[in-house]
Amino acid sequence: MGRLRATIERLRAPDGCAWDREQTHRSIRDCLIEECAELLDTIDRDDPIHMREELGDVLVNVLMHARMAEEAGQFDIEDVAREVNEKLIRRHPHVFGEASADTSQEVLNRWDEIKKTEKKNGPNTEGPFKYLPKELSALLSARALFKQITKEKMPCEGVVDTAAVTALSENLTEAEAGKMLFDIVAACRLTGIDPESALRGHIAAVKSAIQSRLNA
Repeated sequence: MGRLRATIERLRAPDGCAWDREQTHRSIRDCLIEECAELLDTIDRDDPIHMREELGDVLVNVLMHARMAEEAGQFDIEDVAREVNEKLIRRHPHVFGEASADTSQEVLNRWDEIKKTEKKNGPNTEGPFKYLPKELSALLSARALFKQITKEKMPCEGVVDTAAVTALSENLTEAEAGKMLFDIVAACRLTGIDPESALRGHIAAVKSAIQSRLNA
């Protein structure tokens, strides 16, 4: 790791690589998205050899961003590692402290409880809803929203047909789910509807309806 860090520093040095010296956080953001997508592909294909390579590419991006921040006097990779290590220890008191958690659900519950007590960095939550970055696909955003709705028992009657969703989920297989999603996307293509925009629009409508009920 030390040698890789030194390599990144050398590439960013005044007499290093012209391309690497020119890069900024914003100019290489798409590189990180692409490398993460390629890493996910190796996981889906169960390809550990290629996974090792793609993990390295993601790591290079992490080190590049940390180096840029270090050059700006903001933080370095040691600060990054220290902060996430402290977070992991803090959120696992059943491992590093005296607390107990015997099941995965107990671990998740405790994780959420601890997270609520921590100082929040980044964007504020959107009312009662967890902030979701716009780079997250509409499909993953919808999944995250429904998870929050059910977990926090938000008033969604008439907004989300939970009975239909429950019925649909019974005995649903991955193959069947994939076919239904594909058919919907194909139908959108035939009618000129952008499925991403359609789903994002519905997500916004669900949030608005629930927000109105909570404010009533």
